[in-house]
Amino acid sequence: MTSPSPPPPSSNPPHHPAATATATATATSPTPPPPTPPSDTFPFPREYAFPPFFTLQTNLTTQHAQLSKWAALVLAYCRHHRIVKLALSSTATTTTTTTTTPTPTTDSSTTDTTDTTALFHNRALGRRLALCDIRRVVDFLRRDGRAEYISRADQEGGDVVWVYWRTPEEWAGLVEGWVEGTGQKGSVLTVYELVEGDGTRGTEFHGLDQELLLKALGVLVKRGKAQVFGQEGSQGVKFF
Repeated sequence: MTSPSPPPPSSNPPHHPAATATATATATSPTPPPPTPPSDTFPFPREYAFPPFFTLQTNLTTQHAQLSKWAALVLAYCRHHRIVKLALSSTATTTTTTTTTPTPTTDSSTTDTTDTTALFHNRALGRRLALCDIRRVVDFLRRDGRAEYISRADQEGGDVVWVYWRTPEEWAGLVEGWVEGTGQKGSVLTVYELVEGDGTRGTEFHGLDQELLLKALGVLVKRGKAQVFGQEGSQGVKFF
C-alpha cells in the first residue's frame, strides 16, 4: 500500500501576533497636532492689515478716529509686552520692558530690551507709520495722561517716552493695596525689595521699572501714605 503524500507547505508566512499589533498601532497612530503659536504673539487689530491705516488722513474727523485707534493699539501692545519705555525713532535708545521673572543683577535697572519695530511697521504690507505721525499719536496719548516724554529728539537718547498703560496713580493704588493686604504699614523696605523681592512675587508691580515705581511711590508720598529716603540706586520707603 502506498503511503499518502504529506500536504504541500503553506505559501503564507508564519503569523506573529506581536508584529501585527505593532503594525496596527503604527497605522492607527493619530497625526501630531500642529505646533502651538508662541504665547507672546500679539493679536493686532483688523485695521493693522489695511494700508490706509498707516497714513493719517486730512479730514479731522477721520484723523481723530485714526489717532484713537493708534493710541489704543500702542497701549494694548505695550501692555501685552509690558513695555513702559518706548523708543520712537531709529536713533532713539533701546525700548525697555518690565519683567515678571527677576534676573540676578547688581544693577538697579530691572528692564529688558524688546524689539518694537512691528508696532509701527507692518512688514507684510510694506507700510510704516511716519515718525512725525508717531509723535502725533504720542501727543494724543499725552492729552489723556497716557504718555510722557523722557527725552526729545534734540536731546541725548532721542525720542523716548513713558507709555502709561497703567498710570503712576494706578500703580500707586496697586502698591497701596498690597501694603494694606500684607500688613506692611510701618515697615521699611528698599525699592529693590519691592521690585525684586520674594514678598512681591505674583503682584503686578513685581519686576516693574524702578523709575516708574518711584513715580508711583511719589504719588503715595503726596497722599501721606509713604516716605521715600536715601540716594539714587539705594532708596528705601516707609509706608504709613
